[in-house]
Order: sequence, then C-alpha cells, then structure tokens
Amino acid sequence: MIRVAPRVAIDDAELVWRFSRAGGPGGQHVNTSSTKVELRWDVEASAALTPEQKARVRRRLGGRVTADGVLVVHASEHRSQTRNRDAVVARFAALVAGALHEDPSRRPTAPTRAARRRRLESKRRRGETKALRRPPDPAG
Repeated sequence: MIRVAPRVAIDDAELVWRFSRAGGPGGQHVNTSSTKVELRWDVEASAALTPEQKARVRRRLGGRVTADGVLVVHASEHRSQTRNRDAVVARFAALVAGALHEDPSRRPTAPTRAARRRRLESKRRRGETKALRRPPDPAG
C-alpha cells in the first residue's frame, strides 16, 4: 500500500512496474542493467478513489495521464533500480497527493471601518502634498 493522502492509500495490486535500461552515469554497468523504473497506475480502474477524486486527478495531472486514464511516472536519475524505485514511489505519492489536495474556499471579507478611514486619510494627505507642488493660480 502506498499512502498518498491521510484517507487515501493505493493498493500495490493496482500498480504496474516496468524496468528498462537507462542512459546517464554508470559506465558499462548502464548497458547491462535495467535501472530505469516506470510506474503505471490506472486512475479510472482504481478502487482507492471516489469518482470526484478521479476527476480531480485527471484535471490536475492531465499532461501525465494518458488518453485511456493511466498515470505514468518515470525515474532514472540513480544508478540502482532500488533507488529509482524509491524515487518513483515518492514522486508518485507527491503527484497524487497534490492533485487530491483541496484548497479551502475563500470567504470574501470587507475592510474594517478603521482601515477605510486610514485609507481615506492617506489619500487626503497625499492629495495635499501634490497640491503644494502645483504652481500658484494666477487668477488669485
């Protein structure tokens, strides 16, 4: 089980792992070992999410979700498969948790009476300062 949110845990049976050869550091070792890790998770078929959560994941992770509703996450920055596997799990959990996070709704507020008074007083003082910069009125 991968816990992605306080009330959401994704069963390992829903995850599909693929390993392949990766480029990058490692010398000849890279040519012989499958260190790149790809994690695939079918969002649509998942029993861990409600329909609303599935829609939120599709909307927020749209670029990472394939046309058939599969989220794909890769990792190949480490030289060992184990470390790449840990990295892809952490990345996957962070992505899904971020997609599921609901921002609290904003309650509109109005400025207080004192704040309005301070604002108008500041505007009045600024206007007086600018009025002093004007040339004197020739009419009188």
